[in-house]
Amino acid sequence: MGASPSWLKGMVCTPWPERDANHLLVTGSQLEDLEKTLFASGLPVEALMEKAGLAISRLLLKVLNQPDWQQLAADGIVVLVGPGHNGGDGLVVARELHLSGLAVQLWRPYPTRRPLTEAHWRHALWLGLPELPDPPDPSQPQLWVDAIFGIGQRRPPGEKVEQLLIERQRLRPGALVAIDCPTGLCADTGRRLGKGAATAAITFCLGLLKQGLIQDSALAHVGRLERIDLGLPLLPLTGLADCALGLGGRDAQSFAAWGAPSGSHWQEPDPAASKYERGRLLVVAGSCRFRGAAHLALAGASASGCGSLQASIPVELANDLWTVLPHVVVRQGLGATETEGLDLAALELDGVERLDAVLLGPGIGLPNPKNTFSPASDASAWEQLGAFEGLLVLDADGLNRLAGQDHQQSDGALAWLRRRNGPTWLTPHQGEFARLFPHLAELPALEASLAAAQSCGSTVLLKGARSIIAAPDGRRWQLLEACPAVARAGLGDVLAGYAAGVGARARAHGGLDAQLLAAAALVHALAGCRVSHRPGPAGTEPLAVARNLARWPAIPSPTNPARRSEGS
Repeated sequence: MGASPSWLKGMVCTPWPERDANHLLVTGSQLEDLEKTLFASGLPVEALMEKAGLAISRLLLKVLNQPDWQQLAADGIVVLVGPGHNGGDGLVVARELHLSGLAVQLWRPYPTRRPLTEAHWRHALWLGLPELPDPPDPSQPQLWVDAIFGIGQRRPPGEKVEQLLIERQRLRPGALVAIDCPTGLCADTGRRLGKGAATAAITFCLGLLKQGLIQDSALAHVGRLERIDLGLPLLPLTGLADCALGLGGRDAQSFAAWGAPSGSHWQEPDPAASKYERGRLLVVAGSCRFRGAAHLALAGASASGCGSLQASIPVELANDLWTVLPHVVVRQGLGATETEGLDLAALELDGVERLDAVLLGPGIGLPNPKNTFSPASDASAWEQLGAFEGLLVLDADGLNRLAGQDHQQSDGALAWLRRRNGPTWLTPHQGEFARLFPHLAELPALEASLAAAQSCGSTVLLKGARSIIAAPDGRRWQLLEACPAVARAGLGDVLAGYAAGVGARARAHGGLDAQLLAAAALVHALAGCRVSHRPGPAGTEPLAVARNLARWPAIPSPTNPARRSEGS
């Protein structure tokens, strides 16, 4: 971990959101430690298992009463019972479904069981629930309840079980629900432990959200994520200091109440404030090859309410920009490199110290075929940006150009970031992240993003289906919702512009903090969710997201899918 930059020292910010059961993203070992604390306090293991099983049963019965699920309930239930406490939870569910009048069968893939699970097994057989002597037929229409393994999975479940779960998804997709974690999936990383894992229509996550269940690699296996509130006491939760925090729809609305900086997008501006007191932003974006990126980034920045917006863009766009975005001042029209990228060698940054933020990167392309650094290319621009004391947001090919610099040392880009005089926000997708941080690219995303932020002293937004934001001081946030329909080329340009505008407004009032980038990413994702309901493909284009962002927060946010279950 590198030394903290000078601009971080002394900065104090109100924590957001609350570190409670609705937001904490835990590992399996953290939850196991929490359970040990509860059991050591006198809480019986039996009581927690019964509470969990009853809560799942109530919610599952509500689900099975819905029209799309009624036929599955009519065809019967097969509960796959594992040897541990996840199997015990499943047996409580099996008992309750049986007592409600549903036809329930049991199958155990492994002969041994822990004592408490064995007791529930004996009781289920005494009630008359039949045990299947052979694996259930994956082509049959019954609903399967996966209670084989929960958060304690450390190795593959075995070829027989893996193949059965693969066949179930192939032959009967949408006809399986999982308790706590789909079998074969690591609850910490979201990666498959073997060749196959259960694919659930719904995963009933007990108590706290497991961080692996919201990773991009897990989403197809997890399905709809339902957190089952077990009423865990707040005191032991406060000890989970190094957890990431999940962000959902309600958190966007709560951000202002949690201390958003005065003058930022989340607070009403001072009625006497001039345009320059509402943030001054320069956007360096686009190229003759990717002209639209400049428009999209500027549309995102405009949606932030930034007071003064300037642009250094391709010369081909400079003369006509006023017809589309008349409020943007064209600072400079730039020529092209040999690969039709934006020529940063000609970038003029005189007076940059008067700006609050600079965005560099959307659509600027590469300087030459090998993206190598030379005295004739980007050197002057990087030197001036390194000395700039305002916020620098690096996106897309801004990151690629930084990664391609040759400073005659292996960590040239990271060393440059550590030396920078002001705060930096990096917004890479996975490929750009791998180019800038090749030594971290294979780590799980939550771990990789934090290590990157700490190594370079910058806040990192690692974009994905569930984007992650990591700050150099160890704080992390991850989005719990986003809409795949809006994942189209140009969406990241809108996000970069919007985030830079939000940052510029905050810095104008001295309130810049990493949680602003997390809030901007969340609001951007929610805007995508809102426009996804519009008919036709045009409703989900990036400019539609930018227009929706400009209307926030007047529009209600969608409900968080990892919500607390009603009645639990």
